[in-house]
Amino acid sequence: MTGTLVGYGRTSTSDQQAGLEAQIAELQAAGATKVFKEHVSSVDAQRPQLRAALDWVRDGDTFIVTRPDRLARSVTDLLRIVEDLKARNVTVRIMSMGVDTSTATGTLILQVLGAVSEFERSVMLERQRHGIAKAKAEGRYRGRAPTARAKTPEVLRLKAEGKTVAQIAQSVGISRASVYRAFLEARA
Repeated sequence: MTGTLVGYGRTSTSDQQAGLEAQIAELQAAGATKVFKEHVSSVDAQRPQLRAALDWVRDGDTFIVTRPDRLARSVTDLLRIVEDLKARNVTVRIMSMGVDTSTATGTLILQVLGAVSEFERSVMLERQRHGIAKAKAEGRYRGRAPTARAKTPEVLRLKAEGKTVAQIAQSVGISRASVYRAFLEARA
């Protein structure tokens, strides 16, 4: 290996600090000398540290992650990222799968395992929908507790301090839409 081993670790929330630290330790034990990390849901449109890592890698480098779900939202997203990196002569390694895209076999395994992973997720979501429908029919389903509404007092306090909507959203850990919703509900 001639290039740099560049790692990327991600957890969905800051509550998962231990999980992120474990990923970083694994990446460093594998030889990653440059590691990018962040707490952001994979469904968020913005993953700034992933973007920074993908921009940082160069010809001959290896991009390494502990698991495919840390890198991509879906099989399509994973394959798009891998193809982009391959076009730039960057190898992708996924530790949990033992996959290395520097080989044809590694690329094939990645595609097959990615498809299986997507299938499993679809089955899980289908089961979840059935469970929710059953719970609703039995009158036991209440849904997720609205987390942003509980933060309305803090949102209003920050607004009174003159913070911008973006600053409030970042500080409180909710979306900009939730900040605006808190403003509207406070007026009602």
